[in-house]
Amino acid sequence: MKEYSADRIRNLGFFGHASSGKTSLCEALLLAMKQNTRLGSVAEGTSLLDYDEDEVSRKISINLSLGYGEWQNTLVTIVDTPGYADFFGNVVSGVRAVDNAVVVVDASSGIEVGTEMAWRRLDDAKLPRTVFVNKLKKEHASFDATAEDLRKAFGTRVTPLFLPIGKKEGLSGVVDLLNDKAYSYDNGARQEIPVPADMEDAISQWKEKLVEAAAEVDESLMEEFVEGGEIAPVEMRTAVRKGIKAGVVHPLVCGDALAQIGVDLLLDLGVDVLPGPLDRAPLGAAKPDSADAVEVKPEEDGPACALIFKTISEAHVGDMNLVRVFRGKLETGMVVLNARSERDEKVNQMYVVKGRDRVEVNKLTTGMIGALVKLKDTHTGDTLCDKRQPVKLPPVVFPRPSISVAIVPQSKGDEERVSNGLSRLHEEDPTFSYEFNSEIGQQLINGMGELHLDVIVARLKRRFDVHVDLIKPRIPYRETITKKCEAQGRHKKQTGGRGQFGDVWLRVEPVPRGTGFEFVSEIRGGSIPSKFIPPVEKGIVETMEKGVLAGYHMMDIRAVVFDGSYHDVDSSDIAFKLAGSLAFRNCCEKAGLVLLEPIMNVEVTVPDQYTGDVMGDLNARRGRIMGMEVQGNLQVIKAQAPMAEMHKYSNSLRSMTQGRGFFTMEFSHYEETPRDAAQKVIDEAKREKEAAQK
Repeated sequence: MKEYSADRIRNLGFFGHASSGKTSLCEALLLAMKQNTRLGSVAEGTSLLDYDEDEVSRKISINLSLGYGEWQNTLVTIVDTPGYADFFGNVVSGVRAVDNAVVVVDASSGIEVGTEMAWRRLDDAKLPRTVFVNKLKKEHASFDATAEDLRKAFGTRVTPLFLPIGKKEGLSGVVDLLNDKAYSYDNGARQEIPVPADMEDAISQWKEKLVEAAAEVDESLMEEFVEGGEIAPVEMRTAVRKGIKAGVVHPLVCGDALAQIGVDLLLDLGVDVLPGPLDRAPLGAAKPDSADAVEVKPEEDGPACALIFKTISEAHVGDMNLVRVFRGKLETGMVVLNARSERDEKVNQMYVVKGRDRVEVNKLTTGMIGALVKLKDTHTGDTLCDKRQPVKLPPVVFPRPSISVAIVPQSKGDEERVSNGLSRLHEEDPTFSYEFNSEIGQQLINGMGELHLDVIVARLKRRFDVHVDLIKPRIPYRETITKKCEAQGRHKKQTGGRGQFGDVWLRVEPVPRGTGFEFVSEIRGGSIPSKFIPPVEKGIVETMEKGVLAGYHMMDIRAVVFDGSYHDVDSSDIAFKLAGSLAFRNCCEKAGLVLLEPIMNVEVTVPDQYTGDVMGDLNARRGRIMGMEVQGNLQVIKAQAPMAEMHKYSNSLRSMTQGRGFFTMEFSHYEETPRDAAQKVIDEAKREKEAAQK
């Protein structure tokens, strides 16, 4: 592969809602750059980028994928990201790697949840954005309606550079406002044509809006336009480029990926107008051994600085770390510092990547995206840098998992293989996590949704030959008391020799939710020697861990030992521990025991037309609607709902909203379980206990 200077490199990331045509657009770009002999198809399983078995069988993008090619003597690297919210971690990784984002919107569907989610993430990263209105040949496609919605949702900075020629099935070409040219397409081949006369009014209106947007960074452009002067295309390109870099212009372009209309113009725009690696603002960083802030400027001859933004585990290769070089270069044989572990790493083999294919290179220069293998201790989010000038870039911050399911190996003795497999999968996908929850006695896997966890289990089976069953996780209920009361616990046992004797009077009372457990000794006058007070507390704590009502941990209780008696010979630690436990149980029987359930904070983001259905469903799940807020064309419903009612909620939400809804969920607090629901839990606990004793 030939070497490119940083000013001849462009990195384009593709983001947006599922099924907006991101991967199809990327495939069309690769075909235009002669990286394939035919247009790869997601539907037919021939995509260069969606090559994973899960992607081929499900016909959706699951993983971040890379491609590259040359256009106008420029290296163009493509980063294709999934649209499903379950795989949003790949979007987070992709944002950190690219210099430009292309937000792909389906012209027949308009702005969807995935569009909004991606836009907010790109906004936070202050990344230049171009919007590609795709699928203009579809039956219900409307460029004008989509453009208007985009400007309403994301502001008038979203400004068309291309206009479609024809509508729906009649789409035949594109007008390029930036260069005052029009093109028709025949099987992907572009031919320049005269600008259609019936489009002159629309062209004039949109061009005026484009000049207004660009004038924020180039006032002379507006003066020239107002005075009726002719603005040369080169002037317009320069002003728009400045506007994109400054974030005051978000170009709106259009076409149809499957028909290969407007695709090559997007490449022209990328090379001629969109910012490159050298246009990036300096990155904020820190020194590994201190909190001192430093800047990483995109200098080709500077000390090396690169970020691992994604890790892929492959059966015969091991971990392959996708890397973006922000400063300097990485070369084969070079020894760099991992700023997180502060350990040396030797750069062995390096590749540029196109789907599953890799081409070995001996150098990755400033702005390049590639892959490293055979690193000892380097993971997603790590910085590799020059040992003489170490810097640490901010790590990649991933969203937290929203749901959990329990897994059980189908074969005994597979626990270690399951654990090893889960560890490798977590390394590859940090939005997935796993844990053994000792409280409920289950191995849990945690992810962004049911689809996400289905894919994890499929990979566990395929890659590690481990078969597991998914079961509903037990709910970590709690028990507590509602009344203040007192009771005695007396343990006396005579076995022929030395006996056992402990006598405790205990007072228990509820404390505010979330306080935990408080133990107080009010023993005066030595009725219980001080050495026996800790065993009393231990007996109470052990009983609270096992529960009294249904076998769940107890919480938010103050226990006060205020009296008792002892025997000079027969009293012991164990006797007072048992007496403390007995006293606590006796108190609980009179203290109004109740079952508490975990309540979750739930945020559901949906298009407006589904709001009523979603709110009704949440109410049916014993949820409480806490409020709503508008985000562009979407509604964010904020609610609190019991964890017990939210199992498989993402499947229900997907069904209710035709895949256009998304939710997050996190623990909020515990509150009392309604009597009917509590009784079912108590009865089930009794049945399990009886079954275990048989």
